[in-house]
Amino acid sequence: MEHSIHRQLKSLYVTDEACHEVAIDGYRIDAVDEKRLIEIQYGPLGAIRPKIRRLLKSHDVLVVKPLAARKQLLKREVPEGPVVSSRKSPRKQTVWNLFDDLVHFVDVFPHPRLELEVLLTMQDEYRLPAEKKRWRSRGYVVEDRLLSEVTGRTSLKTVDDLLDLIPEAVFPPWRTEPFTTADLAKAAGIRRPLARKVAYFLRRSGIVQVVGKEGNAILYELPERVVSPDK
Repeated sequence: MEHSIHRQLKSLYVTDEACHEVAIDGYRIDAVDEKRLIEIQYGPLGAIRPKIRRLLKSHDVLVVKPLAARKQLLKREVPEGPVVSSRKSPRKQTVWNLFDDLVHFVDVFPHPRLELEVLLTMQDEYRLPAEKKRWRSRGYVVEDRLLSEVTGRTSLKTVDDLLDLIPEAVFPPWRTEPFTTADLAKAAGIRRPLARKVAYFLRRSGIVQVVGKEGNAILYELPERVVSPDK
């Protein structure tokens, strides 16, 4: 079932609904404008990896990845019924959460015909009680998600765009000494598992390189092209 946020984002990029859900090369495309194909991917980027790789052979593609910087959780007892409770989700996504997906998209991005746009959003999520409680059940199902506001918008086309997205406090221009994922986690204020994903993608993209080990920890270093004072 398509959630409202998906429809809202399609209209944000292409207002003409006749250009939504268009069949191209055997795929259903979320929206099409005069310049490119547009895919809105609320779920994991890895799920559309084969599709995007195939489309890039003959089309320019924009992939839009919304992140929930703030989410309001609204509970209903019955579909479309009154809201019985409301609270803010303690989970707040930041630009770092993009790397949860990028590790499964590293063989697609970057690409000369691909643009990845990251949206920081405020969302309303409507929940219903789960019909059956299983041992892996969360106890609820998501009835709908609505876009409340877009608070940030960043376009990524190259690995340098991605590096610019990372706060300078994490990778200052003068950094020359090797670092570990523990150093990265501390500087960025993120958990170590996410820092490992960041390091993996940066290494696969050529932004950082492995230069050794410190105990069991891998040492990474920024190449000269990044730390150069002329950058």
